Amino acid sequence: MARILYIEDNEQNLYLVTFILEKAGHQVIQARDGWAGLDLAESAAPDMVLLDFQLPGMDGMEVLRRLKASPFTREIPVLAVTSYAMVGDRERLLQAGCSGYIEKPINPETFLQQVERFLSA
Repeated sequence: MARILYIEDNEQNLYLVTFILEKAGHQVIQARDGWAGLDLAESAAPDMVLLDFQLPGMDGMEVLRRLKASPFTREIPVLAVTSYAMVGDRERLLQAGCSGYIEKPINPETFLQQVERFLSA
């Protein structure tokens, strides 16, 4: 079982991802914006962060930058879970510090396998 922080503002995405991960035995901590996500990343010490990049207030790129700059959170793997799907977006997010990239809309049949592959790495 892993403790996973999911930073996402869309209720439907929050529900679906939380359902899939909790059904598999993982604990999901939810944050609906970047500020709350940063606070929870430090206080809850998650094993992984799933990060949307289109967030209100502070976008996902700034959240990622701050996570990787902090000595308390820099080692936590961050998976981009995003609808950014233009040519070069995946590479740009990986270069910025993401450990992996999952494109939205997520495929419920393969999502858990994608997440667990990075948990075991």
